[in-house]
Amino acid sequence: MGTAVVLAIVAGAAALAVRSMIKAKKAGRSIQCGGDCNRCNGCH
Repeated sequence: MGTAVVLAIVAGAAALAVRSMIKAKKAGRSIQCGGDCNRCNGCH
């Protein structure tokens, strides 16, 4: 019983994280790029 409760909590947290990432992507924000090219270490 306890395992099922923990599994439900972890699955809920994962679902919220994915939902947040999808909303950020639709809003034009990215997880990998903050949009501040002066602080970018990835491309130059």
